[in-house]
Amino acid sequence: MAHKKVNLNRVLDDMAGLDMYQGRLINNRPPGMMGIEHAANMKRIIDEDRKIKVIADGIERAESRKKYDELYRNM
Repeated sequence: MAHKKVNLNRVLDDMAGLDMYQGRLINNRPPGMMGIEHAANMKRIIDEDRKIKVIADGIERAESRKKYDELYRNM
């Protein structure tokens, strides 16, 4: 039976980003997210943030309108 040759350079490249700590492998690799996936996530986050700001602005306007209505009713 012939032994299979192992390419050590490839093994070391596959292990890049993994560190050994107390007998365990610790993953220090960067996240495996593609650029287009990252851009889509950023767009989703921005859209959600805009919606939250619009709702917060509406609540703030409604509260200030209540205050002014109470002032004018008391006059």
